[in-house]
Amino acid sequence: MPYFDSASSAPLHPVARQALLASLDEGWADPSRLYREGRRAALLLDAAREAAAEAVGCRPDELVFTSSGTRAVHSAIEGALSGRRRVGRHLVLSAVEHSSVLHAAAALEAAGGSSTEVPVDRSGAVDPAAYGEALRADTALACLQSANHEVGTEQPVARTAEICAAGGVPLLVDAAQSLGWGPVPDGWSLLAASAHKWGGPAGVGLLAVRKGVRFAPQGPADERESGRAPGFENIPAVVAAAASLRAVRAEAAAESVRLRALVDRIRGALGGGLVPDVEVVGDPVRRLPHLVTFSCLYVDGETLLHELDRAEFSVSSGSSCTSSTLTPSHVLKAMGVLTEGNIRVSLPAGTTGAEVDRFLEVLPGVVAGARERLGAPSSAASSPAPRASLVVDALGRRCPIPVIELAKVIGEVPVGGTVTVLADDEAARLDIPAWCEMREQEYVGEEPADRGSAYVVRRLL
Repeated sequence: MPYFDSASSAPLHPVARQALLASLDEGWADPSRLYREGRRAALLLDAAREAAAEAVGCRPDELVFTSSGTRAVHSAIEGALSGRRRVGRHLVLSAVEHSSVLHAAAALEAAGGSSTEVPVDRSGAVDPAAYGEALRADTALACLQSANHEVGTEQPVARTAEICAAGGVPLLVDAAQSLGWGPVPDGWSLLAASAHKWGGPAGVGLLAVRKGVRFAPQGPADERESGRAPGFENIPAVVAAAASLRAVRAEAAAESVRLRALVDRIRGALGGGLVPDVEVVGDPVRRLPHLVTFSCLYVDGETLLHELDRAEFSVSSGSSCTSSTLTPSHVLKAMGVLTEGNIRVSLPAGTTGAEVDRFLEVLPGVVAGARERLGAPSSAASSPAPRASLVVDALGRRCPIPVIELAKVIGEVPVGGTVTVLADDEAARLDIPAWCEMREQEYVGEEPADRGSAYVVRRLL
């Protein structure tokens, strides 16, 4: 069964498995003790730290191991904000950061601080100049991911770091998705990553803090990991994480070329009309080599996930617009692209061309079947009609139903006529404008209604 969700968690690398098993017998003791077993464990820990620091591009004494990438992010933000509290309590971040950064920003605001979200363009990339405009006299920290976890777009880290440094503000880089593919461009002040993203064991994160960055660890005091990650180190897992990071880096150049070609095959097929009414999102060039995300009109992502799973393909959805949460992806929302029917394919190392070809064979039927069950139109009919405007009542109906109902009736008004969609699903605010852009119709705007909102669309074609 092809596993196409390595952006969530990569399969355990063979080197990680070997290192984990080997260090279970040697790395069980307390590395802070002076007896033989403790010294042996300390040697393993020190060697792992040196290997990880080499891959990150920092000094070994600047790097600590945490219990997860999320914990590394929270520790980095809390420590930097506390260490620079005399400067202020303002945080700058992009609108597409990982949820751990967004949660940290919310906690800061709840405690009386403030934050500024820097917008992104339709590809998901920030403008470094916008970071400069967001910096204030009381800005204590800026955050920017190296590459987006949902759409794969690489961010301009080096230029953003230059601008932040010129403003005297340290930059935290979340490198969880990219570190296995290569080092982060220099200029960052703090860096966080997670081992399970590159094929290491889950439960190991990295936090690097450059010398000279004011940093005050928060939480219970602990003598371990420079006081930045309390608790007994999981030495076998740490050793496996460092060994696998070194291994995947050695393979990255060749595997990146191979996987990029496979992803280009998927992007080309979708762009060539393999599945109608599909939007491929993210930057087509400045992106991670193994990841592609696309959104399908007239179907929800959860249905596609289940149907692809039945076809023995494990993929994920960048959109959370499902029956369980009913909340669109904040990344896709910030990009202004279609949020419904979203599928993220992230190929692990070793994926074959035959597996990708079979995915492309299965996908059209899966999407068509899901659309048929929802009653979606096969195409936007274009017959003239006597009525200059129509109102579609989609109140109480969840995505993608409001867009489906709009598509069904747009052909019943003449060119220049309007369709007003009444909807109370939050996703309609995102998906109706996205549908208009995909189908070259005019999105007039949103108007107040007795319930929900009224979304007005003018037919152009």
